[in-house]
Amino acid sequence: MRALLVALLVAPFWVAVHKTGESLANQRGKPISKEEQATKKDKSQQFFKKSLSILKHLKSDRDKEEAYKLLAKAAEMGNQKAVEKLAANMLFGYDGPQNIKAAVSLYKILAEEGSHKGQTALGFLLSYGIGVEHNQAKALLYYTFASIGGNLISKTILAYRFWLGINVPRNCEAALINYRKVARFIAKQLEKNEELPVEKVRLMEKPENQSSNAEFLDWDVYQYYKFLAERGDTQIQVFLGQLHLLGRKGLKRDHGKALYYFLKAADAGDPNGMAFLGKMYLEGSTAVAQDNVAALRYFRTAADKGNPLGLCGLGLLYFRGKGVQVNYTEAFKYFQKAAEKGCPSAQLQLGVMHHTGAGVRKDFELAFQYFYLASQNGEPLAVYHLAEMYTTGSGVLRSCQTAVELYRTVCELGRWSEKFLTAYFAYQAGQMDLSLMHYLFLAEMGYEIAQINSAYIIESEKIKIFHQNQISPLALLLWNRAASQGNIFARVKTGDYHYYGFGTKRDYITAAVHYSLAADQYSAQAMFNLGYMCEHGLGVPKDIHLARRWYSLAAKSSPDALIPVFLASVKLEATHLLSKPLLNLAENWKLPELDRILSLHWDLFLILFIVILLIVVINSRQN
Repeated sequence: MRALLVALLVAPFWVAVHKTGESLANQRGKPISKEEQATKKDKSQQFFKKSLSILKHLKSDRDKEEAYKLLAKAAEMGNQKAVEKLAANMLFGYDGPQNIKAAVSLYKILAEEGSHKGQTALGFLLSYGIGVEHNQAKALLYYTFASIGGNLISKTILAYRFWLGINVPRNCEAALINYRKVARFIAKQLEKNEELPVEKVRLMEKPENQSSNAEFLDWDVYQYYKFLAERGDTQIQVFLGQLHLLGRKGLKRDHGKALYYFLKAADAGDPNGMAFLGKMYLEGSTAVAQDNVAALRYFRTAADKGNPLGLCGLGLLYFRGKGVQVNYTEAFKYFQKAAEKGCPSAQLQLGVMHHTGAGVRKDFELAFQYFYLASQNGEPLAVYHLAEMYTTGSGVLRSCQTAVELYRTVCELGRWSEKFLTAYFAYQAGQMDLSLMHYLFLAEMGYEIAQINSAYIIESEKIKIFHQNQISPLALLLWNRAASQGNIFARVKTGDYHYYGFGTKRDYITAAVHYSLAADQYSAQAMFNLGYMCEHGLGVPKDIHLARRWYSLAAKSSPDALIPVFLASVKLEATHLLSKPLLNLAENWKLPELDRILSLHWDLFLILFIVILLIVVINSRQN
């Protein structure tokens, strides 16, 4: 590995790596004493930590260059974490240009050395054929090894594959086992407020909708909110404090700014500001030291004003014995008051108390009711507890399918979901390959939005990481996976790919099956397509009456379908009329039939007549 990384020391940031695994293994095989190994390990760890520290407080390109020199030295000395970071930076373009070939070389080395991160990444690359030959069997093998090594991402990928039967037999119980392990870890992080939901944007939305997207705060709007906050608007102060506390709507987490806004709101007498200050002091952060006394003071002041967050905070203090003696009775009283005011955290805690029998009689059915109520109000930990109850059959009939779906919801809150932000910002900056790499990684984990976004970027044909012959099959794969998760648009797109033969052989029967599934979910486009296929006998028996029915349903399902349906209906009836023998024309084309068509689309016929009349008038005037 030494010779491999010497180049990294002399280059400013990244260089292509062209060394075989065999030669690298020979270079790593030199004998070394235990003392030298220990010294080398300590030194490499120092280099690694120092490089991370510089990257965390980056100020200039010179600092970045110095950080990566240290990182390269640590990697050269055999520090596996340093190699993993270098490989990830090369693959996903962190802090520098993307270098897939170099990343692949490093990940192969890492996988050989037993790194579960290297095995996961190599499985991902093999799954999509990025920098290596596409091979789902090998990808599955690497995911399995990484999962055994404890990699949570590989466990999630395997769980998703078992759930839908992707390259493995469908197995709900196997999916449950893997999802449960990951969800358990994330639930612990949620309890520490270390895992939080990340904004996810659908790229197919119109640009005007994206700019005003509720997921991200426009910079001008943010400046206006800051102005209102400085003018004393307590609601805006609390809102901005929450955004900075959690790092939401595109803003970075900044506890100092959160504290500033909460203090302003609290000083103005706002109970929400007081409650959030209590929360910050209870948990402790970079801005304030953990202080139970201060937390108790702020929570009590907010609770005295009937604030649900303050009531719930007091309940937590009594439940955990923070700043006060443990008192389940008092905790239950405050939780109940907060829950009645709609506080999801209090509803969760009531569920926990009834589930464990802490201070109250153990009652699984009542616990289930509180967990369900909290989950409907957006409390992710309540979703985890519901999944546990469905898994064990406590207070509810056991259901593997329901448990898996709930565990999936929790798993999607993992820290890896931060890639959604990186991918979106790269897309906005026009870095399509970088954006696609992040979305594909998330798509492999089963995120339906990432699958849709990946397919959308691939169809744009602005990417360079795939050959032309890979694009249509890969897009079809992603549309199909999103369709399997219930996305109607993806189902229609999958039908389109089979209809036109994009990325697969043309297959009208399969296309009709996908359109039928989408039509069952009231897709006007799918209904229109089925009407057309029935009209021409493509993949289904030719049936004029059924074609009329599908066109009619499409028009009723969406106003946007009115004009296409009208034009298709006119063509259908005209073709049907002309296909009849001329002698039987009067007999077949009866007035009731004409009256039915005119009464159904009289407004469109009128518009068509006026347009034709205008064309005639304009032509006559020109002549």
